[in-house]
Amino acid sequence: MMRNILIGLSPMLLSLAATGPALAQAPTPAPVADTVRYNRIPDGAWSIVAQVRAKPGKEDALRAATLPLVELVRSDPKNFVYFLQEDRAKPGHFIFYEVFETQADFEAHNAMPYVQAWFDRLPELAEGGVEVMRMAILGHGAH
Repeated sequence: MMRNILIGLSPMLLSLAATGPALAQAPTPAPVADTVRYNRIPDGAWSIVAQVRAKPGKEDALRAATLPLVELVRSDPKNFVYFLQEDRAKPGHFIFYEVFETQADFEAHNAMPYVQAWFDRLPELAEGGVEVMRMAILGHGAH
């Protein structure tokens, strides 16, 4: 009986042995453009935390209008970090987290045609426009 159990286990053990090293390999690193590189962010960098809330019934439309910004802003060489987040408890409540080296870089970002086009859509989609907090990055490089 023990021999039958061992024979039955042999194919399973062989398949695990064949996949074992693959499981132990490190994950493939993300492309450089998709990686936040903290060492590039200077102390005092210009950081933005902003929020916008969809009008009732406009949650999906605001999301659809806003999602393309992620790729566009991240492709800007002056942008260090850009995250678009949505409140799980309140769909349609979006929070942006952005980091640029300087205020001028952030203002240039806001002047981009695709950002201006997004701002132009806000009166139909959002309640009260965008609320912005202008922040400074602190403690970069501190251990």
